Amino acid sequence: MKRLIEGFELFRRDVFPVQREVFRQLADKQSPHTLFITCADSRIMPEMIFSAQPGELFVYRNIGNIVPPYAQHVSGVVAAIEYAVKVLKVKNIVICGHSDCGAMKALMNPAALVDKPSVQAWLKHADVASYVIAEYGAAMTPLETLRRLTEENVVGQLEHLRTLPAVAAAIATGNLGIHGWVYDIEHAEISAFDAQAGKFVTLDPQSGEVPEATPHARFLNSVSTANAA
Repeated sequence: MKRLIEGFELFRRDVFPVQREVFRQLADKQSPHTLFITCADSRIMPEMIFSAQPGELFVYRNIGNIVPPYAQHVSGVVAAIEYAVKVLKVKNIVICGHSDCGAMKALMNPAALVDKPSVQAWLKHADVASYVIAEYGAAMTPLETLRRLTEENVVGQLEHLRTLPAVAAAIATGNLGIHGWVYDIEHAEISAFDAQAGKFVTLDPQSGEVPEATPHARFLNSVSTANAA
């Protein structure tokens, strides 16, 4: 606790005065552009990784960066997503996994969860990744299995995300984009799911291009035409 208090004092002394106007503007409102869903792992710090300013990211963290399917589990994460889309009007949702994920390691070793019933129940929402890897069938090293499992979990959570009514409606009208990423802690690299290619590709910050994981907006053209009329 002493370390936290010292850190707060450092913030008040060195950071807050420089950004006083920013915090004044944020005192009674927020308008983040992105909902960032990631793991609770202490090594993942979205604001640091993306050099984000206060008010830019609406961050939700849980074990395994999981989004339960809407019909199965109405939870804090589902409520946060609905709030972000309907109230904050975020333009993007990112589901971000990471290397060396303890939750994914637990999926590889179910015996480790026997005395952790709550974690075991929560990780049932990631079972889809385990099934995909099992069907893949190819011989992989433990590190390769972990990497592929982490990627498939992100893809599975993207599918769960689309079951949320608020998300489905916003995607269909072209008001929301969704993205699946995996962050490599050791190398400071991000792999992004490219839905068109059906695989993860390395994100190139220099190009400014972000692979698309969002289904096509179904009503965008008809809405535009109706408005023009």
